[in-house]
Amino acid sequence: MIFFFNSNKMFFMFILMFSTLISISSNSWFGCWIGLEINLLSFIPLISNSNNLLSTEASMKYFLTQSIASINFLFTILIKMILMKNFEMNNLIAIMLNSALLMKMGSAPFHFWFPNIIEGLSWLNSFILMTWQKITPMILLSYYFNMNYLFIIVMMNVIIGAIGGLNQTSLQKLMAFSSINNLGWMITAIMISETLWFFYLITYSFMISIMCFMFYNFNVYFINQLFINNMNSFIKINFLINFLSLGGLPPFIGFFPKWIIINFLINNNLYFLTFIFIMMSLIMLFFYIRIIYSAFMFNYLKMKWFKIFIKNNYFMLINFFSFISISGMILSTFFFY
Repeated sequence: MIFFFNSNKMFFMFILMFSTLISISSNSWFGCWIGLEINLLSFIPLISNSNNLLSTEASMKYFLTQSIASINFLFTILIKMILMKNFEMNNLIAIMLNSALLMKMGSAPFHFWFPNIIEGLSWLNSFILMTWQKITPMILLSYYFNMNYLFIIVMMNVIIGAIGGLNQTSLQKLMAFSSINNLGWMITAIMISETLWFFYLITYSFMISIMCFMFYNFNVYFINQLFINNMNSFIKINFLINFLSLGGLPPFIGFFPKWIIINFLINNNLYFLTFIFIMMSLIMLFFYIRIIYSAFMFNYLKMKWFKIFIKNNYFMLINFFSFISISGMILSTFFFY
C-alpha cells in the first residue's frame, strides 16, 4: 500500500493533524473534546484495512477504548460545569480528568489496549500512534493535573514499560512497551516545562522514526526474523546505534533529554523517582541489546536465496540518521553551553 499517494489516506492524515491543532488551541474543555473526537474518527480509517484481519480488529479495539476515554472526559467536564458553578477544581475532578487523558495516550495503568493494538498495525501507523497521537492528550494534561497522582502514574509507566517488554518476542509489542516507558519520562518532562516536553517528544519521535523505518524496510516483525536476516554489517551497526540511543546511553542523542530530566529531579530532591527511572532504563537497555544480540553475535543462518533489496538512497538516509544519533551529544554541547 503506497500510503502517501492514496488520496483517502492523505485526506484523513490532514484531518488527523488538524484535529490536534483544534484541541490544543481550543479555549474550552468542550472544544478540546471535539478535537479529540475528530482525531479518533480520522485515525480509524488510516489503520483499518479490509484485507488484514489484524488491523480490522485493532481499529475496532482502538475505537472502543478511545470512546470510553472520551466519554469519561466529557462526563468529567459536565460534572465540573454542573456541580461547580465557580469552576473551582478539586482533586477528584483533576484525577478523573487526568485518568481519561492517560487512557487516551495509552499510559499505565490504562495501557492494556496499547500493545495489542500496535501489534495489528503497520509500522507507519504504529509510528503515528506512538508519537503524534500522544501530543493532544499530553498538552491537555498539562493544563490541569494533580501532581501526586501523576507521580504515581509516572512510576507505574516506567516500571510497567520496562518489565512488560522482557518476555516479548514481537518487535511491535517491544516498541509499544518502550513507548509506555518513554511516556513516563514525557509526563515528567511536561510537569517540568512544556519546552522540555517538546524537546523530548522531538528527540523520541526522531529515534522511533528511524526504528520504524528500518523495520518497515526489512519487513521485520519478530526478533527471530532479525536472527535469520542476512544483514550486512553496516545495517547491524546502525541497529545497534539507534537502539542504544533509544535506551538512553550517554554518547547518543537519546540520553540528552533524559539527562536534563534527571538533573531537574535531583535538584528538586526527588531521589527515589530518579533511582526508579535509572534502574528501569537499565532493564530497557537489556532488552534492546537482546534484540541486537540475535543479529550480531550468533553464527546466524546465511540463506543463499535471501537477499535484502534495500535502495541505496534509503541506506544513505539510515546512515545519516545514525550519524546524528552518535554526534547528538557533541552537537548539543555547542547549542546549550
